[in-house]
Amino acid sequence: MIEGLKPYAEYKESGLPWIGKVPKHWESRRLRHVCDMRVSNVDKHTKPGETPVRLCNYVEVYKNERICESTRFMAATASEDERIRFGLRKGDVLITKDSEQWNDIGVPALVEFEAPDLVCGYHLAILRSGSDLHGSFLHRVLGSHFIAAQFHIEANGVTRYGLSHGAIQGIAIPLPPLDEQSAIVRFLDHANRKIDGFIRAKRKLIGLLNEQKQAIIHRAVTRGLDPDVPLKDSGIPWLGEIPKHWEVIPLKGVCTIQSGITLGKTYTDQHLTNFPYLRVANVQAGHLSLTNVKTLRLPSSDATRSMLQIGDVLMTEGGDPDKLGRGCVWNGELANCVHQNHIFAVRPSHKKMRPRYLSALLESHYAKLYFLRTAKQTTNLASTNKTTIGQFRVLLPPLNEQDSILAGLVTGLESVIAAIARTEREIALMQEYRTRLTADIVTGKLDVREAAAKLPDLPTDSAALTDEVLDDTETEDA
Repeated sequence: MIEGLKPYAEYKESGLPWIGKVPKHWESRRLRHVCDMRVSNVDKHTKPGETPVRLCNYVEVYKNERICESTRFMAATASEDERIRFGLRKGDVLITKDSEQWNDIGVPALVEFEAPDLVCGYHLAILRSGSDLHGSFLHRVLGSHFIAAQFHIEANGVTRYGLSHGAIQGIAIPLPPLDEQSAIVRFLDHANRKIDGFIRAKRKLIGLLNEQKQAIIHRAVTRGLDPDVPLKDSGIPWLGEIPKHWEVIPLKGVCTIQSGITLGKTYTDQHLTNFPYLRVANVQAGHLSLTNVKTLRLPSSDATRSMLQIGDVLMTEGGDPDKLGRGCVWNGELANCVHQNHIFAVRPSHKKMRPRYLSALLESHYAKLYFLRTAKQTTNLASTNKTTIGQFRVLLPPLNEQDSILAGLVTGLESVIAAIARTEREIALMQEYRTRLTADIVTGKLDVREAAAKLPDLPTDSAALTDEVLDDTETEDA
């Protein structure tokens, strides 16, 4: 799609080192000169005498690039003054103003529809463009990496990071004429449509590969590796037969289940020490994410009761239904690490079960169906508890057979895991391409005016674009 794009004929210094040169006829302006900014203080509440509204909260902005009719909003109430000051209009850009994570601030979302009852919620800033700036262009600029870098530099805080009014208003952006802003948005909308189609197709492939991986694991941990082994009824209706010599034992019969630290406890007259602690965000499906591990000040006695040990299988209490009951093995990645109460540390008896075998069993269809059937479920979320985990019936081969099954899985899953990793890398490269392309175009490194004029019109409903499934071949020239 970028074939034939060329730089502009003439450039000048923007005066901003993070932008560099811009086309000669462009300007560089601070947000305070091109936007009206308002920081909302409307929280989720219902008060007598106030008007019912839909509240656009932090989560809606953080998870959605665009705020549209199909976005799910919380019901609340607002005073007449709040509705006037913080009511949202089509073309407004919302950004996250503060967060526990420094790289979660400054995330933009574009309001795409008119709704008299839609009000901006807490922790967000509204940027309403003036006469020489399109909101759709501002949205694209604020989503670029050089703006994100400015936000990160300006963020302040220790346990929670935030942007002051002056920091937001002082952000500098490149500013082309209005007609070029429209051309840039038009071109990037088309480019992103193709990129999103490519990523959707690759994620669908990863889903199919994960189903194949789960099927291989399920077969191994419910039937073993010997196709001719004598079988018996497992006594579990949705499972069927298992090898005759295997045991079926409640998890609590072969493991201890350790609860974690409950946050918010106050300690007085006790010596406190900093300990790293795992949160739900650190425990992903099949692996750990340790790029951002927080610390917690605790008495040593409390920390000892929730200290992780090598070989613990970590299980999250709740989350998306498809990830419920997920497990991954703790290999001592951090010394003296404790865990939050929303994570259980399941500790197998070394004489009965290998931790990696339990982790594999938890990835099987059998285990996932058990946790889905026994979960407490709400909209899009499910949760389990210590009692339910303890009652999970473990299919238990002898230790030497567990070792053989694990070795067989290494071989049997090698090509599938390699294909998943390769596909994830393709997605990451495409996302990097999107980031670089956006930055190059909104800073004028590439002239898209002629190319944008030749593009067909896109549907105006962003939900239609989101739901549209594109074939891989559509993205070959992206």
